[in-house]
Amino acid sequence: MVELEIQIPTPFDPFAEAKESDAPGANSYVHIRIQQRNGKKSLTTVQGLKKEFSYEKILKDLKKVFCCNGNVVQDKELGKIIQLQGDQRKNVSQFLIQAGLVRKDQIKIHGF
Repeated sequence: MVELEIQIPTPFDPFAEAKESDAPGANSYVHIRIQQRNGKKSLTTVQGLKKEFSYEKILKDLKKVFCCNGNVVQDKELGKIIQLQGDQRKNVSQFLIQAGLVRKDQIKIHGF
């Protein structure tokens, strides 16, 4: 009789790398959205940052770098959300990556 060695492939887990990673925000996405107000006015919201981060300090730096106003809003379901005046989506994503708060593949930009 001939003995055959059959190797059963193990299931591939695409999230195994994210689970093992100790990077900030490794298990969740940071959502950057834009909301149209009236006319040309718009509002940028940042949601999904880790709870350990100081939202007030991040907001202070964002306001200083981008010369815009903003605030931190507490939502019952979503937690803390950073709001900024104007369309700051690309600026905020570049800032978060350069500051080392999140990786590029963890950012989702929504709108238009």
